[in-house]
Amino acid sequence: MLIHSADIERLLEEDIGVGDVTALIVPQSTRATAEVITRETMVVCGQAWFAAVFEHLDAAVSIQWPVAEGTKVAAGTLLCRLQGPARSLLTGERTALNLLQTLSATATEARRYAEVVADLPVQILDTRKTIPGLRKAQKYAVRCGGCHNHRMGLYDGILIKENHILAAGSIAKAVMQARDLGADIPVEVEVETLDELMQAIEAGAERILLDNFELSAMRQAVVLTARRAKLEVSGNVELAGLRAIAETGVDFISIGALTKNVKAIDLSMRITLLR
Repeated sequence: MLIHSADIERLLEEDIGVGDVTALIVPQSTRATAEVITRETMVVCGQAWFAAVFEHLDAAVSIQWPVAEGTKVAAGTLLCRLQGPARSLLTGERTALNLLQTLSATATEARRYAEVVADLPVQILDTRKTIPGLRKAQKYAVRCGGCHNHRMGLYDGILIKENHILAAGSIAKAVMQARDLGADIPVEVEVETLDELMQAIEAGAERILLDNFELSAMRQAVVLTARRAKLEVSGNVELAGLRAIAETGVDFISIGALTKNVKAIDLSMRITLLR
């Protein structure tokens, strides 16, 4: 995935500001090595973002990764080794670790959900409930963990919700107005009842989101739809009930928790000064 230097610069500026005044304690000529260790089981994700931080700071920093991106590793695993000017390692440490621990946490959470339904023909999707400024990175991490992406933003997919329907006057009118835009993007309608489901089907929606449906209603929706549209389930989906939802026969399950509820992986970066 392409990482824009402007994004890395923005993240570094947030931490460094006018300069890392503490790093000035270390002589400019001092070199160092460093090792990043995980203190918990995780799916490795974010190597390119981690590396981009140091590439932006100092091309003299080298990084070696003994583990591959997307690999599940145990607590205590060595994730990478670094070598270069000590000041650069110290200055980039927090920003680089923040990215690695957050993206690995996202991938780790996604892997947990993906494994539960790995043998079923359903896709687990993320949502737009992402950390501000890290949407593309987190959505990459979701894929790294084995799940899939919903729309990236408001520009690459039409999702007609309750307020859109109220403003348009009906589900049929909302879908018609969406079609009139002429945009070559999918049209999805969110429904709360089986009656609304039938209205969305009759309006020609390509995809229908079942919002907070009970399991029995999901099964009915699958039968009523008869493959005339793709069905997505959303709303308070938890890991414990995931498989039961998948077994109803829906096509997609979207889960905000993949990106919004992540708990950063506990990482340690140990720096050793070279004499």
